[in-house]
Amino acid sequence: MDVLKLEHVSHSFGEVQALDDLSLSIAAGELVCLLGPSGCGKTTALRIAAGLEHLQHGRVLLDGRPVADAKRDMPPEQRSVGLVFQDYALFPHLTVLENVTFGLRKQPARKREARAREVLDQVGMADYAEAHPHMLSGGQQQRVAVARALAPRPRVMLLDEPFSGLDAALRNQIRDETLHVLKESGAATLMVTHDPEEAMFMADRVILMRAGRIVQAGPPAQLYAAPTDKFVASFFGDINRLRGIVRGGRAATPFGDVDAQGLADGTEVEILIRPEALRLQPLGGEAKPGHHSARVMAARLLGRSSMVHLSLDNWGSTDDGGQDVHLHARIPGRFLPPENELLEIHLDRSQTFVFPAEGAR
Repeated sequence: MDVLKLEHVSHSFGEVQALDDLSLSIAAGELVCLLGPSGCGKTTALRIAAGLEHLQHGRVLLDGRPVADAKRDMPPEQRSVGLVFQDYALFPHLTVLENVTFGLRKQPARKREARAREVLDQVGMADYAEAHPHMLSGGQQQRVAVARALAPRPRVMLLDEPFSGLDAALRNQIRDETLHVLKESGAATLMVTHDPEEAMFMADRVILMRAGRIVQAGPPAQLYAAPTDKFVASFFGDINRLRGIVRGGRAATPFGDVDAQGLADGTEVEILIRPEALRLQPLGGEAKPGHHSARVMAARLLGRSSMVHLSLDNWGSTDDGGQDVHLHARIPGRFLPPENELLEIHLDRSQTFVFPAEGAR
């Protein structure tokens, strides 16, 4: 059964439509990421789910029971939700232990402390129970914020950009730890992020938003491998773009034709190719008949992978509007061919997408 549901929620700030008929649901133990660019409405949706923003249109249900609709709008403290904000919002004058017990005031003192120490142990902060927030690093403060939110055993956890204030190395560690803690809690979790890599790492399902509406929702691998439009395909990182025209149900690329997904012949299209879809190997001399090649402009090591900049001069026929093509290829590990070397290219068509161009005829 779904623990949290938003049904046909719309919300405006003056003339700005922040949410437009948004519906979503999250099951117990499921972690869903609301993903999208700034201003797409994802934080507004989370605040409405929490009861921090007054509901204007639609319904919010917890365990099948309305907590916000045309007749009621229950406050956050009555919704069994745990909240973790971007700035963590810890009380500076309270110790770590006191911060975590703050939401347990209705329980006897002994039970409050036992539960607080239990969740602090879960997040690896048991040794800091008597410390104050200013004595902690950003990562440690984030762990305490998660412990405080989990302490009352909420049915729903709501996290708003919880890792954005951390440096890159610490962010990877903390989000990994947080993922396991949230999964162990069994709570339905809704997390807001603008970082597609973070969403793919954390989420069972990703809900990608634009202009207050859901563009595509599903498992991360589905959004990455089967995007429904150009916005979805390009949101998950760098992408190569080519222009083309559909002929015989296919579109031409410098590496052979690709399926045009049933688009009518003559349709002007954009062909989107992920950098990792280009597989490179030394040509070993002149270009071979039937093989596809490009010239190296530059190559850079990015740590776990290498980025190779490639050039294809004046590719395409006159009808296609011949184009000088600059491509990026992402290769695992260290691959740094010298400038001007000619490389053979093979295309992974499963990471190549064809969509109608803007204003396509």
